[in-house]
Amino acid sequence: MLAFISARQAGLDDPLRLRRAESTRRVLSLELNKDRDVERIHGSGVNTLDIEPVEGRYMLSGGSDGVIVLYDLENFSRKPCYTCKAICSVGRSHPDVHKFSVETVQWYPRDTGMFTSSSFDKTLKIWDTNTLQPADVFNFEGTVYSHHISPVATKHCLIAVGTKSPKVQLCDLKSGSCSQILQGHRQEVLAVAWSPRHEYVLATASADSRVKLWDVRRASGCLITLDQYNGEKSKASSEAANTAHNGRVNGLCFTSDGLHLLTIGTDDRMRLWNSSSGENTLVNYGKVCNESRKGLKFTTSTGCDPEFAFVPYGSTIAVYTIYSGELITMLRGHYNTVDCCVFQPNFQELYSGSKDCNILAWVPALREPMPDEDAAKQRLNPAFEDGWSSSDDEG
Repeated sequence: MLAFISARQAGLDDPLRLRRAESTRRVLSLELNKDRDVERIHGSGVNTLDIEPVEGRYMLSGGSDGVIVLYDLENFSRKPCYTCKAICSVGRSHPDVHKFSVETVQWYPRDTGMFTSSSFDKTLKIWDTNTLQPADVFNFEGTVYSHHISPVATKHCLIAVGTKSPKVQLCDLKSGSCSQILQGHRQEVLAVAWSPRHEYVLATASADSRVKLWDVRRASGCLITLDQYNGEKSKASSEAANTAHNGRVNGLCFTSDGLHLLTIGTDDRMRLWNSSSGENTLVNYGKVCNESRKGLKFTTSTGCDPEFAFVPYGSTIAVYTIYSGELITMLRGHYNTVDCCVFQPNFQELYSGSKDCNILAWVPALREPMPDEDAAKQRLNPAFEDGWSSSDDEG
C-alpha cells in the first residue's frame, strides 16, 4: 500500500488505481462487526435488503411477516460500539402493510423520497418515504417474486415485475398502469434485473430453467435466450436447448459495469455470461448450494480489482472472485439460512439478512500494525540498555 501511496504522490499513478487497491484490500478482510448491531425489528425471516445509492446511508429491509423497516446506517454517537437504529417501519398495525411475505424492496434510484416493495400478497407498492403511505399500488393475478427499477434509465420509468405468471409485467410509474407484457417464458418468473449499462435491456430468470435478455423497445422483445452449452448440445437434445441451468433459475445479478451477468439455479450452479453475446464464459465456481424455492438475492462488489460476488450459501455467505471463480472465504455468523445480502460500495461493507430474523453487518478488519511499528513501541528492559554515551560534552 505504501508503494501505491508514494507512486500516487509522485504523480506516477492514476488515483483510481490506489482506490481500487484499497477497496480490494478492504473486501478481502471483511469480518463480522462485533461493535455494530442492526436493531432487530423483524419477528420472522429477512428476505430482502436495499441501500439507497444517493448517500449510501439509508437501508430498507423486507420480512416474511410483511413488515418493511427503514434503517439509518450513520454512526451519530461517534462511539466505536453503536446500533443502527430503525427510523420507521411499516408494521403489522399499519393500514397499508403487506398481508404476506415481502420478497423485494428497492429504493427509487434518483432520490430517497420514494421506495418500492412487492409481496406474496400479489401487489407492488410505491411508497412515499416522508409520509410512509403508498402513492400507488399495482395488483397482479399471482404471487410477486421479484421487481426491479433500472438504475440508469432516463427515458422511461418502467418497473419490471416477475410473478407466478410466465409473462413478465412492465409497470409504468408515469401512467400508473401495466404498460407492457413480455412473453416467452413457460413457468413463473423468479428474478428480474435491468442492465446497469443499457437502460432498455432487461434480464429475466424463470422456473423453466431459462434466462432471457430483452430489449423492451422491440416488438418481439427477446434478444437472447441464454444457452449453457453455447449451442453445442442443442442439436442433440431439443429439450436441453437454450436452458441456462438444469433446474429453476432463481437469482440474477449484473456485474457493476453491466458487461456480464451472473445467474444461480437450483442445480447448485452459478454461471457467468457475456451480456452482449449471451455466451457462457464457463467459469467454474464449484458447487453453489441453493435450496431456495423462491428468488435468491445476491450481490457483487463495485470498484475492486478483481470484482467479487457475495452469495447466500446455507447459513453462510460465500465470497467468490467473479472472473476466476475462486472461493475466497465463507462469512459465518447467522444461525439460519441467509436469504439476501447487499453491498455498500462507499465503505466496502456488506449487510446480510437471514431466516434467524437478524441483519448482520460485515466490515473490513482494522489494519494490523506493521512489525516495525510494534518494535518501535516496545521499550527495552533498562537492564539491557547500553549505558555507554558518545556525547561530545563528556571529557
